[in-house]
Amino acid sequence: MNSVSLKQAPLFQYLFSSTQFAWVWLVVRLFIGYEWFMSGWEKLFNPSWIGENAGQAITGFLQGAALKTGGAYPDVSNWYAAFINNLALPNAYTLSYIITFGELLVGMALIFGLFTGIAAFFGAFMNMNYLMAGTLSINPEMLLVEFFIITAWKNAGWYGMDRWLLPKLGLPWQPGKWFESYGNKAVK
Repeated sequence: MNSVSLKQAPLFQYLFSSTQFAWVWLVVRLFIGYEWFMSGWEKLFNPSWIGENAGQAITGFLQGAALKTGGAYPDVSNWYAAFINNLALPNAYTLSYIITFGELLVGMALIFGLFTGIAAFFGAFMNMNYLMAGTLSINPEMLLVEFFIITAWKNAGWYGMDRWLLPKLGLPWQPGKWFESYGNKAVK
């Protein structure tokens, strides 16, 4: 069987794989990481998110989102409203903690360049949920930038912990230095 190899355009190779462009991803990553971290930090000290009234803030947000399903051009899809009413609202207390600590962890991972592509994926997931709940604010811009960070995962964390950690840990399709002996045993 013949295999076909498609080359990447030089511009995209430079933008998404070259460490020469990694300084741009550092700036972008720090901005997005800061936004996530500060959003989680504000929630961390708000009793409506964490503490005695946990779940109160997210309940109000979700109830408002569920109301946006009416009219000729609804802001929230019926299927997402069903998700809100049947899964998110009954678990608002737990969801409040998940959102708060999720934002903090995504922010810290992006700031430190630790598992950058994975952190950007979870940030994009949160942005998508906010958008599907009918909230615009900075979410579309962050989502777009996170898609670029996910695409540039090979060099977006170059000026960060990924530069040293990923070669040691490896990837699902390529074991790192810490797991080379395990990978060799699995192949035999």
